[in-house]
Amino acid sequence: MSTVGILANPLSGRDVRRIAARADTSTPQSKRNQVARIAIGAVAAGAKRVLVMREPFRVSTSAIENLVLDAALEVLDVGAQLDAGDTARAAEAMRKAGCAAIVVLGGDGTNRAVARIWPDAPLVPLSTGTNNVFPRLVEPTVAGAAAGLVASGAVRLDEVATRAKCVRIEIDGERPDFALVDAALLVNDHVGNLMPFEPAKLRALLLSRAEPAALGMSPIGGLLEPVGAAEDAGLLVRIAAPGEPGRVLLAPVSAGLYRPVNVVSHARVALGEPVVLHGPGVLAFDGDRERKLATGQRATLRVLRDGPHVIEVDRALRLAAERGAFVDRGRWRDAYDERE
Repeated sequence: MSTVGILANPLSGRDVRRIAARADTSTPQSKRNQVARIAIGAVAAGAKRVLVMREPFRVSTSAIENLVLDAALEVLDVGAQLDAGDTARAAEAMRKAGCAAIVVLGGDGTNRAVARIWPDAPLVPLSTGTNNVFPRLVEPTVAGAAAGLVASGAVRLDEVATRAKCVRIEIDGERPDFALVDAALLVNDHVGNLMPFEPAKLRALLLSRAEPAALGMSPIGGLLEPVGAAEDAGLLVRIAAPGEPGRVLLAPVSAGLYRPVNVVSHARVALGEPVVLHGPGVLAFDGDRERKLATGQRATLRVLRDGPHVIEVDRALRLAAERGAFVDRGRWRDAYDERE
């Protein structure tokens, strides 16, 4: 069947970073509305099966329970406990269920959790997190339509999607890891810290994308030398230790929060070129402090183009228009028809 998955992280856009910055809070009601619009768009574009995840907030299940669409609307129970494992289990279940495209509502971390379990996932990533670079601000109705077009075969994945870059990390004596956008080495910090990072604690930053119009780690590179998603390169930024000379860059590290960053150097790195970092310190991936490096322990980082397939919504809809995919489709019936 032409299957689309909708994976909405109920906790994205609700973390403690909103206290320290000026980011908006993404409410469960807002996410429910978005999930419904995605489902309607996907079915309008030809999807015959839509899967969502059951979780305690009932964000996705309540969004689809009153929809009347010409498709099977199914709920996956993955034992959600409102932790990071929910996303991974849901992504794995959707992969096994044969989803041809997944719309992910969340931030960089949510999409990273999907890509960890499904490296070549066909994604439409929609932003509901704090400092988002990987997901996009796209109207959910047309985002769902793009996913539905791929799932139905109206457009092919290789016609409308690009394989994303990511940062692959090898750590001496430990399991490897990866980041979709940024991998950073911090000092005097701790694993699990959710507050906005302090630039004075940064020592090195490897970016798969250095975006000047983003928030978080990415604009630290992007305001020095932009590197876009389509360019086959990354950017390495070295940050000064106390007393070390550098150039002060003013960067937006979170919503409504600019901070000075004392930059020692920056340089483009080719795909596959190794960047070696040494502990002690904490490694942060897409803004999340996750791994501790002991004194002298080495981490080798590389930017590679082996991440998820990111479906370009505009490209998919434009190609569908050229092929007349929405013409002569007969009467369209959705939840609103019941009220007529």
